[in-house]
Amino acid sequence: MAISELQIVLIGAGAVAVAMVWGYNVWQERKHRKSAENIFTDGPGDALLGSEDRGPGMQDAERQEPHFSDAAGDFDEPPADANAAEPASPEREPLPELPVECADSVADCVLRFATAEPIPAPAVWAMQNAWAAELSKPVHWLAKRIADGDADGAWQQVDDHDAGRYREWAVALQLADRRGAVSDGELARFFDGVQQLAQQAAATLELPSRGEIVIRAGKLDEFCAAVDIQFVLHVVEATGGVFAGTKLRGVAEAAGLVLEADGVFRARNAGGGELFTVANLGAERLDADSIKSLATHGLTLSLDVPRVTDGELAFDRMLATARQLAVALGGVLVDAQRAPLADAMIDAIRDRTAELQQRMRDGGIAPGSIRALRLFS
Repeated sequence: MAISELQIVLIGAGAVAVAMVWGYNVWQERKHRKSAENIFTDGPGDALLGSEDRGPGMQDAERQEPHFSDAAGDFDEPPADANAAEPASPEREPLPELPVECADSVADCVLRFATAEPIPAPAVWAMQNAWAAELSKPVHWLAKRIADGDADGAWQQVDDHDAGRYREWAVALQLADRRGAVSDGELARFFDGVQQLAQQAAATLELPSRGEIVIRAGKLDEFCAAVDIQFVLHVVEATGGVFAGTKLRGVAEAAGLVLEADGVFRARNAGGGELFTVANLGAERLDADSIKSLATHGLTLSLDVPRVTDGELAFDRMLATARQLAVALGGVLVDAQRAPLADAMIDAIRDRTAELQQRMRDGGIAPGSIRALRLFS
C-alpha cells in the first residue's frame, strides 16, 4: 500500500517528538547527577569514615588525643616538626572538663553532641537501650545542666531516672578493664548507635577515627596487664587442724578488719579506700550467719596492687595483720606456694609493689585513683 504524503509528515513529526522527549530525559538525568555529585563532594561527608577514606578537599577536624605512656616511654607519636610545612591552624577552644569518674580522657572513648533545642533525658535513654546493653564495657551518659536560662551549668551523669531536658550531651565508652580491651565490633556498634541517636535528635556530632581508638584501647589494655598484680599470703592452722569461725571473727575485728556484704573482711584507709582483704581459704563465704559455725583450714590475705594508693604501706599493714592473725589463731604464715614466708620473699614483694606502682604513675595511671579503680575492675 502506498504511503501518502500526510502519513510521511505524521511519521516524521512523531520521530521528532520522540527524540525531543529522549533528549529532555537525558538533560534531566545529567542535571540531577550533577546536583548529587555537588552534594557528596562539598558536603560534610560520612562521620564514620577516617581520613584515608575522605575525598579531595576533606580535612580532619583538629583533635588532641589523650596522652598516655608506658613505663618504657611514650607511645609512638609523630615528630614535633612533622607538619612544619603546613600553615598554623587557629587554636580551638578547649572543651570543658567532664567528671573523670564517668568520662576519662585515658580510660574512655568520649563522644559529644549538641542539639538546637533541649531534648528529654528519657527519650535519649530509651534510644540507647537498643544497643548499650550489647556492649561488654561500661557506658556513661552525661548532660550539661542549663543554669538560669543559659548553657553554663555543670556536667552531670544521666541515668534512667533522670527526667531533665538538655542541649549538650556526652557519652563515654570505657576502653578496657580486667576482661580486656573493647573490640572493634563493639566500638562500631557504639559509634553507630550514637550517630543514629544524634541524627534522630538533629544534633551535630564529630566522630574520631575508629581505627585509632581501637589501637589506643589495645595499648591501654597491654599496659594495664603488665602492672596488674595481686599479692597473696595465707595463714593456715599450724598442726593441720581448723580455725573456729567464732574466734576468727573476734580476732579479725580486733585487728581493725570489717566483715562486708561480699563475704570478706576488709582493711580500709582513713578515706575509705581498700587496703587489702581477708577471705576464707576454702569456698565458703565469711558472712555474718555462716561464720558462727564455720571451721576453716586457713585464711587468704590479698593485696590488689593497682587499686591501692600506697602499695608499700598497704603491704606492710597486711603483713602485720597476717602475723597478728597467725599468733592469735595458732597458725603459721605462708606464701602463695604454701612455703613459710621468708624475709627475702617479704623484701621482694615490697620492692615489686613499689616498682609496679611507679610504672603506673609514669604511665599516667595513679595507683588507687578513680582512673585505676575503673580500669582494674
